[in-house]
Formats: sequence, C-alpha cells, structure tokens
Amino acid sequence: MKSVTVGGGNLFQIAMLELGDATQWNRIAELNRLIDPFITGIVTLQIPKLDPNAGGGVYDPA
Repeated sequence: MKSVTVGGGNLFQIAMLELGDATQWNRIAELNRLIDPFITGIVTLQIPKLDPNAGGGVYDPA
C-alpha cells in the first residue's frame, strides 16, 4: 500500500493519477474512512493497490 500527501483537490483526480481510473475514488474513500470526495487542507491518504476489476473503469479507445 502507498500513501500520498495532498493539499486540497478531490478523490476523483487522485484516483485517476494513482490508479489510472477516476471511478475508483470510492476505494480510496473507504480505505481512509472518508465520505466526501472533496479534500480541504493538507491530508495524507492511503492508496489501495491497483485493481483493474474494481470501479466502472475509464473508457480508453486505444
């Protein structure tokens, strides 16, 4: 498991950057016991391991 420290933003962006799939934001939220995907202030988040079968996926035409 990995951790990242962020200053504001949202879990959609973090999931896209860290997991390559914005729809997996809820996995980050659950792991960090968050209910709001919007982050205020400086927060250190635990990032789950990549699971290509989780979330709705992001369409990649390539």
